[in-house]
Amino acid sequence: MPTPSYQKRRGQLETYFDRTAVDAWKKLTSDTPVGRVRATVRAGREEMRQNLLDWLPDDLSGKWLLDAGCGTGMLSVAAAQRGAQVVAIDLAGNLVDMARERAEAEDLGEGRIDFRVGDFLNPELGEFDYVVAMDSFIHYKAHDIVGVLAGLTSRTHAAILFTFAPRTPALSVMHAVGKLFPKSDRSPAIEPVAEKKLLRLIGEEPSLDEWRAERTRRISRGFYTSQALELKRGSSA
Repeated sequence: MPTPSYQKRRGQLETYFDRTAVDAWKKLTSDTPVGRVRATVRAGREEMRQNLLDWLPDDLSGKWLLDAGCGTGMLSVAAAQRGAQVVAIDLAGNLVDMARERAEAEDLGEGRIDFRVGDFLNPELGEFDYVVAMDSFIHYKAHDIVGVLAGLTSRTHAAILFTFAPRTPALSVMHAVGKLFPKSDRSPAIEPVAEKKLLRLIGEEPSLDEWRAERTRRISRGFYTSQALELKRGSSA
């Protein structure tokens, strides 16, 4: 079950992304010119999205994929174009509407995207071969991330690819500086997580016994820093 801290942060994120940040994310995830800081975030996110896609099979025909925290749907579209049956879900209804509108302009071939508004931990979403959560966990503490993973692995057959905010000196400084901005201009705080601690907690979680951490990659581009981690079922360490 989600912890109280997870539920509290989830509510904050829903409010921010559905009401405050819609226009900013529309610009960030398009070709619209943006300032220097947001340009680095855009470049970093594009590189991370491609990295996660590179970790997925080139042919996803017949595979079910959950895009957990789909945002404006760019990863969902790319996965569907490989043949995946995608369930794309986000807390922010306005972002999902934007994603659905953008996807309608794309040729998905044999793939399909089912857009939803809600919590990706909802068991009614069904079971999946792959789960991808790009920058959906960066606002959560390590123990909450592990709790989310435990909930997802019970419905996932092959792999979970996710990102977290790695605890680094540079990210800690940017995190502190960000708090200087007015609250109306800030998203809920990123929670830097120590990689060793996260891996230790994953290893100690009984429900993750069948899962192993495989590939990992950190991407830093200006004001964007995020680390990808791949969990596979039944893999050797």
